Amino acid sequence: MKDEESGNRLGSYLRARRELVSPAQAGLPSGGNRRVPGLRREEVALLAGISADYYLRLERGRDKNPSPQVLASLARVLHLDDIERTYLLGLAAARPRTPRRRRPEQVPARVHQLLAHLRIPAFVEGRAFDVLAANPMAVALSPRLRPGENRLRSFFLDPEEQAFHQDWTKAAADFVATLRSTIGDDTDDPRFVELVGELALSSGRFRTLWARHDVRNLDGGTTTVHHPVVGDLRLHRDKLPVDDVILVVYYPDKDSDSDEKLQLLAALSHAAPTTPTDTAPTDTAPSGPVDTGHPRTP
Repeated sequence: MKDEESGNRLGSYLRARRELVSPAQAGLPSGGNRRVPGLRREEVALLAGISADYYLRLERGRDKNPSPQVLASLARVLHLDDIERTYLLGLAAARPRTPRRRRPEQVPARVHQLLAHLRIPAFVEGRAFDVLAANPMAVALSPRLRPGENRLRSFFLDPEEQAFHQDWTKAAADFVATLRSTIGDDTDDPRFVELVGELALSSGRFRTLWARHDVRNLDGGTTTVHHPVVGDLRLHRDKLPVDDVILVVYYPDKDSDSDEKLQLLAALSHAAPTTPTDTAPTDTAPSGPVDTGHPRTP
């Protein structure tokens, strides 16, 4: 996380976002010899009603206390949505802090009981997208949802995971934007540093998306995945916070084609819905080389 380590997260975000806004989007002529993608610094300053020198100080980290009015103007010029605007305000308000020591992520006993009774794919993930527990239907849906796998790593480094998603390109963009939002100001968290560093070295697509500085919440939605045995499945996804972890469930529309395929998958895999898959150790985060068999289904 080179930009975070530099201590100039606000400037890095402003620079990344202005490079994504075309002159046409900003109402400016697009002709001429433009040496940079997107808007020039002086164009952003002009449109935001601030001096070019002041905007330059913001990007270079020489002024880290812009007023709310200035930030609102910049958000308008950069076409930020509500989530991105909130993220920008958070960057400006960030202050140096003592690194937090997080306690090991634990799956509550009642969640293990819930997993044992659910007849749909369900699993528990931690903040860094480590799979902490899963029921048999989750593993039947994707063997890469076993406890001990990391959804972020498998999503970008496992070809089987890429084939699993009907629209992997869009899902990848959503996933990285969600990662940005999840990290927040925990840029010194060793687990996040490890994952981002590994993926930045190993995945060109991840590097490109990470450089965009997109932020997004990904709490739920509907996705289509391709299972190698039963075919395409259209599934709804809900992510439910439970204490310090997240319970993720996938389910089809009742009596739909996907519902029938999911029941067939349960029969074929001899999944026992009353016996949850063992939880991965929670005192250490999973690490190590990628195993070609893990999914990240954002």
